[in-house]
Amino acid sequence: MKFNYQARTKTGKVQVGTVEAASEEGALMLLQRHGLYVTHLESVEELPFWLKKIDLRRVSRKDLVMFSRQLSIMFESQVPLVEALRTLAEQSEKPRFREILTDISEKIEGGTSFSQALAAYPELFNPFFINMVKSGESSGKLAESLSYLAEHIEREYELSAKIKGAMIYPIIIVCMMAGIGILMSVYVLPQLLVILQETGQELPFITRAIISGVEFIRSWGGVALIIGFFVVLIALYKFSKTKKGKDRTDRILLKMPVIGKFIKMICVSRFAENLSTLVSGGLPIAKALEITGSVVGNVCYKEAIEKTTQDVRKGEKISSGLKKYSDLFPPVLTTMVLVGEKTGSLDTALMNIVKFYRMEIDRELNNLLRLLEPLLILILGAGVGIMIGAILIPLYQTITAI
Repeated sequence: MKFNYQARTKTGKVQVGTVEAASEEGALMLLQRHGLYVTHLESVEELPFWLKKIDLRRVSRKDLVMFSRQLSIMFESQVPLVEALRTLAEQSEKPRFREILTDISEKIEGGTSFSQALAAYPELFNPFFINMVKSGESSGKLAESLSYLAEHIEREYELSAKIKGAMIYPIIIVCMMAGIGILMSVYVLPQLLVILQETGQELPFITRAIISGVEFIRSWGGVALIIGFFVVLIALYKFSKTKKGKDRTDRILLKMPVIGKFIKMICVSRFAENLSTLVSGGLPIAKALEITGSVVGNVCYKEAIEKTTQDVRKGEKISSGLKKYSDLFPPVLTTMVLVGEKTGSLDTALMNIVKFYRMEIDRELNNLLRLLEPLLILILGAGVGIMIGAILIPLYQTITAI
């Protein structure tokens, strides 16, 4: 928000201008910090929504990675937290993120703890992030907690980027196949098929099938089918974002042949890394498990971790609780957790598991791509072959009949 102000300096000189802050109290504190005695302050009237500049650049995970790393470095360099936040806000290119960081810095300056200020933006800072900061505040090791956070978020971002990068090639191929198919059906095939129909000969089944398909695609029924297909996709996507939809989607995905194994490896790796980071940050085991369950990303794993947390609070070991869910947590994980509990180095044991599963995920990604590439080429070749055959076969019959 912007505010017009009128104030006096220490020498009595009148000064007017505009200041940007998240609230009126924040604007007042900002001006007072610069040695000004405010005599008048009013918010600038906001423009109608159709005149506002729309910011389509949302705060991404990459922004959070950069924020965490830079804040960690600045805090370790003895830069005061409020000053570090303001510096990061000023250099942010995204207005929304700039506004959030400015508001957090003002809250901290007003006496609110860093973790409480972060909790005001749960859509950006998840329970894992907030509790790591809270642990650092409680132990007096905020710099170390921020460093743990930065490294953890960077690893999560790298894994996500790797998976998305691996999916780019198949998506491009599928889109190209769909685009070529639509262009051929609308512009090329109709003209060739008209010529074939004019010959008067009986056309092969494959040619008649393609003619019927092209005519249907070009009709209102085809347009309605395509629109309906996209409507169903959007509806399924929206449903998957609901609580009930996510529950069903997560359970179905885990049972799928190739994808299920891959998702299990990602969830196990995420569980181990989150728990290791939280334990390293000084959080109690039960609390660390509770937070890990909320951010692991899969309903089945969340339920299993919640029940394990209850067992731990009753005095059981983590490894004993995880063994009850052998379909979700492999023996290698429970064994390493047991070793970590016995030696008192649970965080190290978990990170060893993370390293192992990172390599497994890379291997599975490469195997999946090696499987998809020839499969997509075969499908593309078969589609092109069917189209060419539907045209060449009747042409050949016509030429041999002459």
